[in-house]
Amino acid sequence: MKTPEVHIKAVNLAKSVKVADGSLTILHDISLTINHGETVAIVGASGSGKSTLLSLLAGLDLPTKGEVLLAGQPLHQLSEDQRAAIRASSVGFVFQSFLLLPSLTALENVTLPAELSGISDARERGLNLLRQVGLAERADFYPAQLSGGEQQRVAIARAFITRPAVLFADEPSANLDAATGQKIEDLLFKLNAEQGTTLVLVTHNNELAARCQRQYKMQAGSFISSDLKELSDVG
Repeated sequence: MKTPEVHIKAVNLAKSVKVADGSLTILHDISLTINHGETVAIVGASGSGKSTLLSLLAGLDLPTKGEVLLAGQPLHQLSEDQRAAIRASSVGFVFQSFLLLPSLTALENVTLPAELSGISDARERGLNLLRQVGLAERADFYPAQLSGGEQQRVAIARAFITRPAVLFADEPSANLDAATGQKIEDLLFKLNAEQGTTLVLVTHNNELAARCQRQYKMQAGSFISSDLKELSDVG
């Protein structure tokens, strides 16, 4: 049996921040392993530490202690410029607030990461992705002319434009109505299956989490299930 390719590995991650009376620990000794092509949910209530964990796994922030390896690269040992280069080549993001640039059209928002990476067929890729998310006729529309669901679909197309190895999605449907949110979630899993992208979801939605192959439940900065801790060490 072929050994799965490990895409993300965290070992004894902890994160503390300074506060007025000392320090506040947000994450406590988190360890997990995520393999190539897996769909994984990090579940917990607001304030449980799940978004902080996503930031560390993606190299957006550094741990106070512990190790993070993304596609074999030790993020905890790299400079911000080095981490940014890895994110540009290997990582896509979908956030609940969309983060589209208002002065750019839908197509321009989608193609921007590819153009910054020097991808020659950025426009062709962008148009194809907009077709896949059902927005081909909205390519020249600006974010203010799009509904919330349409803006999130643009954000998903943008996330996939560089064909990332890993996609991180932080509450991707939280700001949408139920029907639109369902379509967005279906789209994420569809693109995950078609492109083989490793999908890591941060959510408080148990139904969305249940669609993933594995779930890590968090509370107060720690995993709260021994079963999930054991599963995280496999691979």
